[in-house]
Amino acid sequence: MSADGRRHSIMESLNPQRQSTTQTSKPPATSKPPTSLPGHARSPVWPRALALAAAVPFAAGLLAGLFQAPSGLAVGLRWAAIGLFVPYALRRRSLLLWTFFAMAAGAELGVDAPQLASQTHFLGEIFLRLIRMIVAPLIFGGIVTGIAGHNELRGVGRVALKSIVFFEVVTTFGLILGAVAINLSKAGTGVTLPASTQAVAPAARPEGWQQILLNVFPENIAQAVAQNQILQVAVFALLFGTALATLPEPKRAPLVAVLQSLTETMFRLTRIIMVMAPIAAGAALAYTVGSMGVLTLLPLAKLLVTCYAALAVFAGLLALILLFARIPVGRFAAAVAEPAAIGFATTSSEAALPLAMERMEEFGVPRWIVSFVIPTGYSFNMTGSSIYLSMAALFAAQAAGIHLSLGQQIVLLATLVLTSKGIAGVPRATLVVLLAVAGSFQIPATAVLMLLGVDTLMDMGRTAMNVIGNCMAAAVVARWEGELKPEAISA
Repeated sequence: MSADGRRHSIMESLNPQRQSTTQTSKPPATSKPPTSLPGHARSPVWPRALALAAAVPFAAGLLAGLFQAPSGLAVGLRWAAIGLFVPYALRRRSLLLWTFFAMAAGAELGVDAPQLASQTHFLGEIFLRLIRMIVAPLIFGGIVTGIAGHNELRGVGRVALKSIVFFEVVTTFGLILGAVAINLSKAGTGVTLPASTQAVAPAARPEGWQQILLNVFPENIAQAVAQNQILQVAVFALLFGTALATLPEPKRAPLVAVLQSLTETMFRLTRIIMVMAPIAAGAALAYTVGSMGVLTLLPLAKLLVTCYAALAVFAGLLALILLFARIPVGRFAAAVAEPAAIGFATTSSEAALPLAMERMEEFGVPRWIVSFVIPTGYSFNMTGSSIYLSMAALFAAQAAGIHLSLGQQIVLLATLVLTSKGIAGVPRATLVVLLAVAGSFQIPATAVLMLLGVDTLMDMGRTAMNVIGNCMAAAVVARWEGELKPEAISA
């Protein structure tokens, strides 16, 4: 089956009638949009009209809030707009659309009913637990079947080296871009630090390269799975697949068949779990807005704008890399839209990992490359976090009134590269790295802890960029290896 034939939304993949229909019926003369449902070739116009009309009361509700109109009027207009959008969202069985709709509703709930919104965090936690449940067997089955079932033993070393080179080069660009952006905007200049703080910087020391290398190898595979050490699971799968590939065919084939069935089952389970993704996204954003409040973000708004502007520029740089690799930017953007949206809403690239793997395989990247490159990115890919780290560290220095020379900034960026491995899949773990590095440059912990006000909102953007970078690495490495399927290259 071609990659285009496999591209369908999560909701459609759960409909068994759709699969039987596509097997027995002939395609129509004119192709339908990919989001259309069986039996709805002529979709009514009224749901789309209601969706467009929803923009009017929503804008009116925002303006009413800005001009201090009665709060009930502003809230009523915004919720009426959300209600008008519901019929359109229900008819469009698109995970991306549902996710953004749930995020909008969650943000509104957080503004209007913060106490209720602060109680919705458990929905996101349930979703993350379900994701963690399937990650390890998904990675293990994908890597082992790719090596042992498709005779890809010779290409593993090349793929590993090229993946690490790609991650390190892109990370370096991100660190430089973040430093340039904060030096241009000077968002930390003029910010008043609190007189004192109750928080104390953790007694964390940057790990040496020996410890970083040691942490790659699992001491106990059960412990690695329980602690969600994705890279260690990938290394075990790599060694296991290599050993399995060296067995004679009669002894190898039965286990390979079982693992192939396991992998296919885990991908189907991924589609089932992803039905809950919009609910988790809305609950996560409701909790964030409800627990933090909007007014607390105003003093750090300049930093927030600087961060997203730098991420936008970096997205353009990634698009240039795709063009250089002769990978269609539009098709790639469509493939990563849903995983990036989930990462954006949940602030955890781990939550988007199973769907990202499925989308990249549908895009045309071989499963064994997807199963190796994307998990490796959890320790080596700092595509989005590198921008934030350099920007946040220099912001803290500016807020503390500390002037760092160009040489000191270069040393700071190099230190961040060494101390940031393994944080890409952990929500807000960058603060721990920043606190550890700040002490080496006499930056007070108070300046770093100020970032807590907007860290969640910045984490959303950098997590989405991490997901995009992981997916792009898989596509670029597959193209580099000549393994990317022709339908993925053709625009």
